[in-house]
Amino acid sequence: MTNAALPRTTPESQGVDSEAIEAFVRHAVEHDLQLHSLMVLRHGNVVAEGWWAPYSAPQRHMMFSVSKSFTAAAIGIAEAEGRLSVDDEVLSFFPSYATDAVRANVAGLQIKHLLAMATGHAVDTMGLMTALPDSDWVKVFLEVPLVYPPGTHFLYNSGASFMLAAILTARTGQSLLEYLEPRLFKPLGIETPPWQNTPRGINLGSSGLRVRTEDLAKLGQLYLQRGTWNGQQLLPEEWVDRASSVHADNSIAETNPDSTQGYGYQFWRSRHNSYRADGAFGQFSLILPDLDLVVAITEGTTNAQTTLNAVWDLILPGVHAETLPENAAANARLSDALATLEVPVPAFLATDPERASVVADREIELPFNTLGLTSASVRFDDAAVHLTVTSSEGWSETVPAGRTQWLAGETRAWNKVELERAVTASKAGWLDESTLVIRQQCVDTPFARVWTFAFAEGDAVSVSIAFEPAYWMAYNEDLTARIR
Repeated sequence: MTNAALPRTTPESQGVDSEAIEAFVRHAVEHDLQLHSLMVLRHGNVVAEGWWAPYSAPQRHMMFSVSKSFTAAAIGIAEAEGRLSVDDEVLSFFPSYATDAVRANVAGLQIKHLLAMATGHAVDTMGLMTALPDSDWVKVFLEVPLVYPPGTHFLYNSGASFMLAAILTARTGQSLLEYLEPRLFKPLGIETPPWQNTPRGINLGSSGLRVRTEDLAKLGQLYLQRGTWNGQQLLPEEWVDRASSVHADNSIAETNPDSTQGYGYQFWRSRHNSYRADGAFGQFSLILPDLDLVVAITEGTTNAQTTLNAVWDLILPGVHAETLPENAAANARLSDALATLEVPVPAFLATDPERASVVADREIELPFNTLGLTSASVRFDDAAVHLTVTSSEGWSETVPAGRTQWLAGETRAWNKVELERAVTASKAGWLDESTLVIRQQCVDTPFARVWTFAFAEGDAVSVSIAFEPAYWMAYNEDLTARIR
């Protein structure tokens, strides 16, 4: 393998049935699994890949907790360099915090407990950290009471992953990003990715990383190859074995079948003797050592278990020990299916209704909303619907939405989740004679915002602002507005 792109070949040449992957893709489309990308690797070769427009191969996608698996890799590398040990006590890296109360609280808490989500806390400490964004997050973590002895109780705790980042920075003087750049990202051919910082300048560790689908697949392939890449041992084999083994029992804490198989070092164990880097809303790199298989997926769903079920039910039966006879017809059908993927939008009217000329360029006064917008207006041309919004802060912006293709844009009017400004691709059209729909897909995240303007007789208009999938920092709003 080269340092850049992974090699490509046909599924059958690697013992994978094209029809199995096509069945998965068709299932994802027909059941609206909300995938954004898919990449399947067998024996280190990409045998299938596809992106749901407007998502595309060059774009980075928000990874959420997949970031944790990259953070754990940094700890494994640092241990191999002799900079630390997973048996080191957490407080030893932060002696200035060692009051009598803190010593008593975190006595016996070691790096390995952070890695295994077995710190002994009863609450995810990240919630307290983000509630106090300007506070010292290390101090917050160390002062939150440990309810259980370290190592005895699983609790998914993003604050623990942040502490791994803080420990690495305390020991090396470098950020996670700086540390991993020459040791992991550059050897894997991953262009330096953005990684969100805390207010005090430490990479979040728990989330905030954005990488491309192929980068996500490379992480899985690196672990599948037990840490080797192009003849170089980037991660110790022993670390890969430990990271992918069960260190905490999560069978009581979790409910989905692929989240009750045990937790490793910032990896989830899953069925079929697999394990995965897993991020919110369906970002994952699924590693199946028995089959020499990696499946990388990005999506925007609140039920990633459904996608995993489809992988087990549809892709796995098509994976064979030996190569298969080439099936040109099946391979062509798979290629066609992968080339025509698109985030679903409604079927719009072929031409604008009479209502369009009535409401075009008219100011729509918006009541209070969490986006802080005071007005909106729409303008129509043959290629696009242009949505202009004005903020209570005094700025205004126009975002185009294509009628037949996704048009690029950018918006400040976004509930911020790990981003200051949303890069969008948008499509729009009339759902019926009085209802205009504009879908703005934030293409480096799993999220979309859907505007629906329902124009009644006279100057009344109902405005719906919906976020998909629903998430904890955004609000769906239904506004009763008027056209000025």
